[in-house]
Amino acid sequence: MSNPVPLRAFVGGVGIALASYDLLLLNGSVFGISGFIHRCYHGAVEPVFSVGGLVLGGVAIGALRSTVPPSILPIVNKLPIIAASGFLVGLGTKLSNGCTSGHMVCGLSRFSPRSIAATLAFMLTGSITATIIHGQSEFPLGALDWSLGEFASTFAIAEAWLFLTSLCLHKATQTPQQNPDGDLVDLPTHRRFASFLTAVQFGLGLHYSSLTVPSRVIQFLVTPFHRDFDPTLLFLALGALPVATISYFYGRGEEKPRLGGKWTIPKGGEVDGRLLVGAAIFGIGWGIEGLCPGPVLVNLGITAIQSNSTFWPLAGWLASFVLGGALAEIIPL
Repeated sequence: MSNPVPLRAFVGGVGIALASYDLLLLNGSVFGISGFIHRCYHGAVEPVFSVGGLVLGGVAIGALRSTVPPSILPIVNKLPIIAASGFLVGLGTKLSNGCTSGHMVCGLSRFSPRSIAATLAFMLTGSITATIIHGQSEFPLGALDWSLGEFASTFAIAEAWLFLTSLCLHKATQTPQQNPDGDLVDLPTHRRFASFLTAVQFGLGLHYSSLTVPSRVIQFLVTPFHRDFDPTLLFLALGALPVATISYFYGRGEEKPRLGGKWTIPKGGEVDGRLLVGAAIFGIGWGIEGLCPGPVLVNLGITAIQSNSTFWPLAGWLASFVLGGALAEIIPL
């Protein structure tokens, strides 16, 4: 029996939005987790700190918990199914250039037509897939739990400290360093530290909001008319999107971030076949297991510190994700 946790999801969504804002403010970057992973295996350094922050955020969560929550494991704990899900998510996110964090949180908040189209596509195929595969499964649902949970104070203190640290880092470098031509000088150490901090903050929000629980995702993706429909993640969106929208339009400022480097917020682009096909493929992979890159990285951290046996299915999903992303680079779309 699981109970929807709307208030925790709402508060966690606010934390996710603030982490996205911090990365925008400091590095001028979209918080796109699938993009972080894809760029890592191409040798980019900055995304490594983002990926590491998400995993270490999970390690911190695991250290605070006495046991591994069994609900963070894949719903179908069979290697071929796990591998298929990871492969399709990796393939789809590479083709569509984004997943739930980059398109649904960051993209929708800046009213990007590409992200709106991608979100509609992967929500549709995710819902259809989850309903077909899991529609007859039993996910006993209890009454709404409006409490903030036992980790509320720990979460609030950690999120506040990380947010304030990011603001202090921004304040300390508010006068940008410039070369003789007037261009901003990149500050790689500061940028990497910012990537790490914001990823830990984002990971805590993911876990607190229950997006790291695959069964909740599946119960959300099945049609609202399903007897076990769980509205928890709807409340996550209600917490994240308004804050992300306000902070984006308030905080974007100049098109060059304070810590140097290039401003990497997409300025538009066509809604093309590659985007729609990729988003649809991602939705299918998402609907199979209820897993996407961010929750997998956080859950890897949790299971790494507590139990190797629960670590390996998630590691297999991630390996398949990387393989799918690599294949997408040679698909002529």
